[in-house]
Amino acid sequence: MKLKYSFFPFFIALPLTLSSCCDKQSCQAGKGSDLTSQKATPVAASSDALTIRQSLVRINSTIQVWSASQPWDKSAPKKRRALGALLSGNRVLTTAEMAADATYIELENADNTRIIPAKVTAIDYEANLALLEPDNGDIDSFFEDLVPLSLGSPAKIGDRVDVWQLEDNGMPIVTDAVIQSVDIVSSFANGHFFLTYEAKGSMQSASNSFTVPVIRNGELLGLLSSYDAKDQIIDIIAPEIIHAFISDTADGEYIGFPSLGIAITSTVDPNFRDWLKLSDDVGGLYVTKIRKGSAAQKAGLEKGDVIIEINTKAIGRRGYYSDEQYGRLYWSHLIRGSLKQGDKVELTILRAGEQKTLTATLDRPEEPLVARDTYDQPPLYLIKGGLIFQELTAYYLKAFGKDWQSKAPLNLLDIMMTPEDYEEGRNKIVFLSAVIPTPATTGYERLRNFIADISSLIKAFEQPGPEGLHTIEFAEGPPRTIYLDAKISDFVDTELLKRGIPALSRQ
Repeated sequence: MKLKYSFFPFFIALPLTLSSCCDKQSCQAGKGSDLTSQKATPVAASSDALTIRQSLVRINSTIQVWSASQPWDKSAPKKRRALGALLSGNRVLTTAEMAADATYIELENADNTRIIPAKVTAIDYEANLALLEPDNGDIDSFFEDLVPLSLGSPAKIGDRVDVWQLEDNGMPIVTDAVIQSVDIVSSFANGHFFLTYEAKGSMQSASNSFTVPVIRNGELLGLLSSYDAKDQIIDIIAPEIIHAFISDTADGEYIGFPSLGIAITSTVDPNFRDWLKLSDDVGGLYVTKIRKGSAAQKAGLEKGDVIIEINTKAIGRRGYYSDEQYGRLYWSHLIRGSLKQGDKVELTILRAGEQKTLTATLDRPEEPLVARDTYDQPPLYLIKGGLIFQELTAYYLKAFGKDWQSKAPLNLLDIMMTPEDYEEGRNKIVFLSAVIPTPATTGYERLRNFIADISSLIKAFEQPGPEGLHTIEFAEGPPRTIYLDAKISDFVDTELLKRGIPALSRQ
């Protein structure tokens, strides 16, 4: 598939430091929460303690993310420690947050006596799950006395569960918790919501609390994805999601959870309902956007349709339906928890007051205009004469800090929020993100603009135009056109390489 790009201007420089926020969607136990005042139960030397130590594996990760302002470089490394659940076949289940952007991962037994390098065999940033396996070393020796856990069945509200932790000395800690509710929650990659149990329990701080397994009746129920120390609420990735993830890895090629590819809004407002010609006995969700190449688009769904049923399940005005197992759940679980790619889903819709039935075959939509999940992917860039070009991603925008949705350049945000307005003739946006003051960029130091794709730029810069100038045209201005002296920019490129920039492009 060819990449098409275009120019658009903006005039705000990216800050050189990154900041992050910590809320319920992203704060793991031990990260952004003070657990030291909480209490749990240490397990004495017993058969229970032995079982816990035999089924848990410590995970040590070294994480380095790419710099948004200097895309050729990485930020300083960070260490993360967690507990993974040992599964059959010497596999270890953990969260994607433990493995994303990892430069090195190792497994360690509960007693701190054996360590072995590990690799990621499957990862899903949206569902926040990752599967690890030993990379090399004495595998048989590492796993010789360890006992894998079995994946458990779904729980129900009121069930008691155990959260397993380990102290540095190998002493197990068990937190007794009670499942209070079930919801659809985003735990790592923002905007992706999956079935999550919410349990009440008072956890204790421990050295490997970033991610820990949750056990029910001796089987793995799920993984802790966040902990609210103030309210003592534990979010647990549900077994249905883990089962689907593990099943998808069986053939060695992980595909991922399906998507319908739509954006919706509620139909609560009575005036809105009157305009849509919705009767009082009908709920429904109003379709505001349809992603290009999505299952919804291929099925014939249109902007302005109202979805009133999914696979015969009535969808309420706020998007909830009645689930046989859990009661009221948000509609997305009917797509991203109950089904897999290739499954068909029946959509009952109202279009201009007329009821229709559409059948969609679930799949993964095409890559969006602005990539949202770029974990483990180095940013694409090109440097020419001191001009720095980058591909626009959500990661770049989020680098503006906690309030990035108000601090990032508005026109860049608009492209991410309304990509359909910019997709015609292109499927990526690459822009001039910064200008290094050099003899080739004199007068352009404050310029920021959109440009063409990285590979096209590299090819274009190989041959200067008339009078030895590179001509760069923008879609909007001023300026609409700038010129770069070929000989001077080539000299600058050589000097930049000498002064520490490892490469002038990545494509």
